[in-house]
Amino acid sequence: MGSFSVWHWLIVLAVVLLLFGRGKIPELMGDVAKGIKNFKKGMSDEDKAAVEDNAAKTVDHRAEEAVNVNKKS
Repeated sequence: MGSFSVWHWLIVLAVVLLLFGRGKIPELMGDVAKGIKNFKKGMSDEDKAAVEDNAAKTVDHRAEEAVNVNKKS
């Protein structure tokens, strides 16, 4: 009762193939793969932007200190 037999899985597979057809399943899986790649690319782009932003803040902070030191002198 708790597990499915081979016949159950074959029937489920047949129903899925009837609903989606043979060409749709690889197309859907390709779309899923593209979505995952785009997600990973977006995450890495976000990380790069954060690193560049932190680097820019560090440079600006040092530049402001140098300007303040020069004004005091």
